[in-house]
Amino acid sequence: MAVRVKLRLRARTSGEIIEASALVNSGFETESPQLLIPIELARRIALYPPPPTSTIIEVGTAGGPSRVFLVREVIEVWVVTDDREVGPKVADILISPIEEEVLMNDKLTEELGIILLATGSGKWRFIDDPADKIRYSQKPQYW
Repeated sequence: MAVRVKLRLRARTSGEIIEASALVNSGFETESPQLLIPIELARRIALYPPPPTSTIIEVGTAGGPSRVFLVREVIEVWVVTDDREVGPKVADILISPIEEEVLMNDKLTEELGIILLATGSGKWRFIDDPADKIRYSQKPQYW
């Protein structure tokens, strides 16, 4: 198991809102907060086809290079749990034609105050949670 959290996403261009499970991926390293999202999710929040401000970039993945659409500062992100919400934080999105799951990068994870405790068993907490507070991974969501 990995750590997945429930996110609320709001497209800044359309105002469309959706909740989705996201895989926290500390190996997804960039200079700015980013989410990689599947095309189907991008459609549901009116970001596919991508806006004219998007660019196509090549990213390295475990399966080799992949081309994705990059749309800067287009989404507001909250982490939603049973007892609180953290956010919003503004993030870029990468729209992937091959990924089936939402992936959250290292910078957005940090900005949302997520601390990974035990990735193999899906345990995490917020940075300001009490030291004995343990939160558990969400189920994966495939698009």
